[in-house]
Amino acid sequence: MTLLEAEEGREYIVKDIATNDDELEAFLFSLGCYSGEPITVVSRMRGGCVVSIKDGRYNMDTDLAKAISI
Repeated sequence: MTLLEAEEGREYIVKDIATNDDELEAFLFSLGCYSGEPITVVSRMRGGCVVSIKDGRYNMDTDLAKAISI
């Protein structure tokens, strides 16, 4: 299941990040978004969703949300 399919307000564990872009993967890692870490969808928007990772909230577009498996 991807982040786009996640239920709002429920905590999930990141299983995998499906991207061939090393720069993007490094950026997500710097946010604390990597395999084994908890992530919560705070709200949904037309272009993606707002997620909570550790102590921060981040806006993710649809393509990025599809790449994160939970």
